[in-house]
Parts: sequence; C-alpha cells; structure tokens
Amino acid sequence: MALPTLDPDAPAFTRRYANLADPRLGARALEASDAFFAPAERMLNPEPAVFIPGKYDDHGKWMDGWETRRKRTAGYDWCIVKLGRAGVVKGLDIDTSHFTGNFPPAASVEAASVADGEAPGASTEWTEIVPSTTLQGNRHHYVEVTADAAFTHLRLNLYPDGGVARLRVYGQPRVDWQDAGPDVLVDLAAMENGAWIVAANNQHFGQASALLAPGRGVNMGDGWETRRRREPGNDWAIIALARPGVVRRIEVDTAHFKGNYPDRCSFQAAHVTGGTESSIVTQAMFWPTLLDEQKLQMNCQHYFERELAALGPVTHVRFNIFPDGGVSRVRLWGMPA
Repeated sequence: MALPTLDPDAPAFTRRYANLADPRLGARALEASDAFFAPAERMLNPEPAVFIPGKYDDHGKWMDGWETRRKRTAGYDWCIVKLGRAGVVKGLDIDTSHFTGNFPPAASVEAASVADGEAPGASTEWTEIVPSTTLQGNRHHYVEVTADAAFTHLRLNLYPDGGVARLRVYGQPRVDWQDAGPDVLVDLAAMENGAWIVAANNQHFGQASALLAPGRGVNMGDGWETRRRREPGNDWAIIALARPGVVRRIEVDTAHFKGNYPDRCSFQAAHVTGGTESSIVTQAMFWPTLLDEQKLQMNCQHYFERELAALGPVTHVRFNIFPDGGVSRVRLWGMPA
C-alpha cells in the first residue's frame, strides 16, 4: 500500500466523513458500460493512484483507475457503485490523477436507494446529486453535495469517455442505533459508524483517519504515523465519536510498527457542546483523563478496560502518543448514550 498524501486544498468533508466507497467497508463496482483499458473496481482502491512508466498489458498502457475505450458512437460511459454503507453523501472527490490526455471532459453523479441485498434495475429512481461538471486532467475535483437522503448506490457518468483514477464518496453512514441493546458494546470510534478525526498535530507519514478504518492495518503505510519529534512535548489526535457514549474498553493496535511505535499513550475525553473545530483543539488540552499513560509494545494489540476512569457519556476523545510514532488502529468500545 502506498503512503497516503495529504492534500492541503482538500475541503473539510474529506477529513470529517468516512469514504462510503471504500472496499474495506464493502463497496463494489457492480457494473460499467465499458472498462476496456482498466477495470472499474480499481477506481475504488483505498491507496492513492500511482503511475508506473513502461507498464503495459494486453489492452495498452496500464493505468491505476477505471478507463474506458475511445467512444466512437453517441452516448456516454457510466459505472454503478454499491456503497460500503448506506449513508448521506456530503461530498465527492473525482480524482483524475495521472490521466492527462485521456481524462473525461465532464462527469455527473446520480444516487439511488434500494433495499438490502438488491441491485439497481430498470425501475430504479436515480437522483442527480452532482450535475455535469467540467473535469481537468491529473487533478482532484472536490464537489460538495447537499442532498439529505441516505443512498445505497451511485452512478458515475463520464461524458463521453475516459479515465478516472479514484472515486471517493464522503458521507455519514446511516446507523440504526436502536439495534444496539443496553448491554451491547459498539465501536464508537469506527468510521463506518460515523466517527471522524477533528484534528491531529502531525500526519507526516500517515493520516490520522486510518486509526478509525475497519480491520487491522495491512502494512506500516496503513496507519497514523508522525515525524520524529525533535522538541519537547507529544503528538495527539482528536476523535469525534460516532455517537455520545460511555467508553468501557479501549484497543490500541500498533500492527506493523516496530522501530517506530510510540513509547506510551493516554486518552482524555469530554462531552462537548457547541464551539468549532479549532476551539475543540484548544479545549482538549484540559479534558479529564480517561486512560492514564500506558506503556506500548511494537506490533501488538493493547487492551485497556479496568484502567479506564468513569467519566460518563462523552462525545470526543484526545489520543496522546509519547513522544511520537505510528499507530495502526484505535477502538473505543462503549455503550451509546
């Protein structure tokens, strides 16, 4: 897996919401009008798109994304994507990285909601959530979406043909919290449940959002890793929980981090009302301690339960690592309030 890159121009929705088109959540490319040069499912890969000079396959130049052939008839190309979680779409990234002379001049996006286990058919009603938009080559196209309904599928339309490296669909998963019984612990820090990263002081080698991703990290590039700290202090990340809740058990997973895992970690937490993201960062320094400093080991899943303070329902936590390093995943198991 390639190391993720942080785009300084990316809007807030790319940090705040989960990518509902992530195959790790179960997203799939169901059908495409054409995929002659590159398969549509490649467009959903969680890693940043790469370009490999001199790499060809039987159909021509190998491209990291979905690419259709040159259309010689009327019409346009399209691909139907099943989202990994039904959810309210907040924004998209139509990424044409490395597609220069073969990107689509324009694209639009439609959305639909179908019953569980079913696929869109001829009678499916599609709602346009992104009107026809001009695209450029080798560029991220961030589009904010204002639709309020929850959708299960998207249809990406290319006018008339071409290639898209990556499609990211940022949104808020639709979760039926009534399914969680009074004694059932759920991961309040899971991105598939709606948790997100408010801020992190450093994300030099890996994005903090990886902490909330499903499953264990596949390698050292699939986690949050800071640069080597050369000054006093420690690194931190603030997590907005998917729902207010009482944290009962914490997991800190340093999978694949061996010579660069943090020496120790701790958690602070609070029930936050009002304010902004920047004010939360300031307030977080003074939040009460949920978990005192704990020693960490390399490439290990650490569990903490009896060590947790009784703070009641909280909405945010600050994850501190001392002094720096890399962590693959964080799980905050608790009872939704």
